[in-house]
Amino acid sequence: MRAPTPSALLEGLADIQATWRQELQRTPGHQLRNQYHPELSPIGWHFAHCLFIEAVWLRERILQEKPRADRDWHDLYFPEQSPKWRRGGRLQNQHAMLAEAVERQQEHRALLAHDDRVLTHPLLQDGYLTGFLTQHHALHLETMQQVRCAAARRRSPCLPPRRRIPAEGRVPPAQWLEIPAQTTTLGSDSILAFDNEKPVHEVHLADYRIARRPVSVGAFADFIAAGGYTQAQWWTAEGWLWRQSNRVSGPLDWAFQIGACEGRRTQRLHCLPVAPAEAPLEAPVSGVSRYEAEAFARWAGVRLPHEAEWELAARAYPLVGTGAVWEWCANPFYPYPGFCSFPYDQYSKPWFDGQHFSLRGGSRFSHDWLKRPSMRNFYTPEKRHVFAGLRLARDPD
Repeated sequence: MRAPTPSALLEGLADIQATWRQELQRTPGHQLRNQYHPELSPIGWHFAHCLFIEAVWLRERILQEKPRADRDWHDLYFPEQSPKWRRGGRLQNQHAMLAEAVERQQEHRALLAHDDRVLTHPLLQDGYLTGFLTQHHALHLETMQQVRCAAARRRSPCLPPRRRIPAEGRVPPAQWLEIPAQTTTLGSDSILAFDNEKPVHEVHLADYRIARRPVSVGAFADFIAAGGYTQAQWWTAEGWLWRQSNRVSGPLDWAFQIGACEGRRTQRLHCLPVAPAEAPLEAPVSGVSRYEAEAFARWAGVRLPHEAEWELAARAYPLVGTGAVWEWCANPFYPYPGFCSFPYDQYSKPWFDGQHFSLRGGSRFSHDWLKRPSMRNFYTPEKRHVFAGLRLARDPD
C-alpha cells in the first residue's frame, strides 16, 4: 500500500482515537475492569494504556517533560511493571477515563500538527510517530475484541446453537498456486513498517505450492471427524502433550455431539463437529493454535508455509481470503539480516526467542493499515484466542 501523507496519518490517529472512545462508551462498567482471560488485560486498561503511550512518546521522550507523579502511571501502564491480574482494580472510573481521553488526545493531536519542537524531531520524519501510534492503538483495539469474545464465553458457558457439519461433501479440495523458484525481496521500508519488517532484503526460494484459500470450517471438520484429535501420529510431541493436558477436541468455540456411524460390521460412536452458527462451511477456520494447525497440515499430507513463501505469494499472486484470520506459518519469529530495534528495544527483540511463531495476513478485526503483505504478527504456539487459522503449502510433486 502507498504510505499515507503526514496529514492522512494524523487523520488516521484521530479516527482510531474516536473508535476507542466509542468502544469504551459502549462497554458496561463491570466489563471495563474485569479480566476475562489470564493472558488478556481488562478493556479499560487497553484504552488507558494507549493514552499513556501517546503521553510517554510526545511529552516524556520528545518534549522531555517529567512523568506524572501519580502512583498509577508508569507502574500501571508499562506492561512489564504491572501483572495483568492487578490492573483492573487500579483503573479510573469510566467517566473520568473518557473525560481525560477527550482532553489529552486533543492536546496530543495539536502537538503532532503544530508544535515545531515535535515536528522537527527525527521521530516525526514523514509522520513516523503518528503512524506508529495509530497502529499501536489498532493492535490494542483488536486485542479488545479478544477480550469481548472471552467475556462472552464467560457469560455463556453453555454455547449457543451451533451448525452441525454434514457427513460428506463439505468443501472442494484445496486449489494450489504454483510458485516457481526465484529470488525475491522481503520486508518493507514504508513509514508504517514496524522494526521487524526491516530491512528489505533478498531471499531465494525453491519452487513450492501454496493454497489459494485458507483452510475452511468444513475442511477442518473433516480432520475432526477423521479422528484428528485422537491420533497422536499427526501431532508433534509437544503439541500432543498440550492437547491432552488441556483436553482440546476442536477449535475454540466449537461444540461436539456424539453420533453413530456405520462401520463395516458394527455401529461405532464418534464425535460430530458442530461449528459456530455464524461460520459458513467455506469460511476460514478460526480459533486454532499452531499445534492444531500443524497437526491438520500433517494429516492433509502437506505443511504450513514459511512466512517468506506467504509474503511472496501475497505480493505477486491472487491469494484469496487474506485478512479474515491470522495465518500460522511454519517458522519461528526471527530477526531479518541487519535488524535494528526501533523506536525502542522491546517491541520485537524480546520475542526472537524461538518460542514465538510468525503469523501473517490479519484478521477481520485488524485495521486496514495492518493488512499488508510485510506485516508480521507473533505468538507462542498454544494461543487460540487470537483469531488465527491457517493456509497450507507443499513442495512440488
